[in-house]
Formats: sequence, structure tokens, C-alpha cells
Amino acid sequence: METEEIVGTVEKVLNSQERRFVESVDLCINLKNIDLKQPKNRINVDVVLPKKIKEPKVGVFASGEIALKAKEAGAEVIDPEELKRMDKKKARAMVQKYDYFVADASLMALVGKSLGTILGPRGKMPEPIPPGAEPAQILLRLKKIARIRSKTTTLWVNIGHKDMDAKDIAENAAAVIKAVESRLERGWQNIDSIYMKTTMGPAVKVV
Repeated sequence: METEEIVGTVEKVLNSQERRFVESVDLCINLKNIDLKQPKNRINVDVVLPKKIKEPKVGVFASGEIALKAKEAGAEVIDPEELKRMDKKKARAMVQKYDYFVADASLMALVGKSLGTILGPRGKMPEPIPPGAEPAQILLRLKKIARIRSKTTTLWVNIGHKDMDAKDIAENAAAVIKAVESRLERGWQNIDSIYMKTTMGPAVKVV
């Protein structure tokens, strides 16, 4: 679907009752005729949205110069030495605290050994920072990402918030729909319906 086809739906969604907080705008994509027990049918993708929707909290496993650069870029640095002393309760709390993780490539094995069983099922394994790469560039991209994981045949994706421009939200919706469609074995034939809604508003059918 193109952005222009979605703008009208977004305007209807944004016309819902005003609340005391800024509601999120979510896209709901219902799949059909697809067996998610088969790994090849599962969707596991990070979509870079055209318009930024929030300021995610990013945790960076690093030390030395990479840690310094990550701090300068606005991320929170996690000392690798902490991983060696962390029990499961603290590890779960830390994983819950952040939206995304990034790690110095040389620390990926340590992170996997210490937190793999917690990060993996939550889809939060860190993105490695290659030697010589600038952490700021990786962090900037993460701020525009919508993470899509097909645990069930209903996909929920945050594509904006109510005080955004309707066209910006429509652009994000179009990018998500395109990404999902391209990863389905039969494309549109595997999509049953698509809805959009604010946090507390009614669902409006997109298609």
C-alpha cells in the first residue's frame, strides 16, 4: 500500500476522543493461511521507519573509547564487568529497562554467555559494533526502528503517536506493511486484515 491510500484511515484514527496523555498509534496486521510453527514462516525483522516516533532507551555493552563515544551519543553504557557479577534477577530487570542493546563486537561472546537465555526469547540480542564503526550512527538508526516479531498470527506494531502529522504516521504504516508483505510466502494472500488504532481508541480498518 502507498502512503496516500492510508492517510484517510490515519485521520479517522486521530479523530478519536482526547485523553489525558499522548496515545500511541498502533498497526494491527492479521495473518492467515500461515503455519508459524515452521521457522521459515516466522517474521523477525527490524523496519527502519521514515519518521521517528520515540526516543528508545539503548543499553551499550562497552568499555574504553567505544563506551565514551556511546555516552556522548546519548546511550547508557553497561560495564562488561557487571555481567560477570549479575544474578538472574538483576539481569532480567536490566533487560526490561532497555528497548535495544548494542555491544562492542569483542564482547558479544560474553554477552551471549551471560544474558543469551534472557535476551534471546525477548528478541533483544545486541547489535554488534564492528571495529572502527561509530556508535552514534548505529544508535541513530535504532531510534527509527520498529521491531516486528511474529509470535502469533496477529502482529502489533507501534507506528507513531497522536500528536504526529497524519502523513508521517501513514508513511510509517506503509513501510511496516511493505516489510511484512515482502516476508510472507504468498505476500498479500497471507494477510487477512489490517487495522489501526490509538491506545484507547476504536480500531479502524485499513484493508
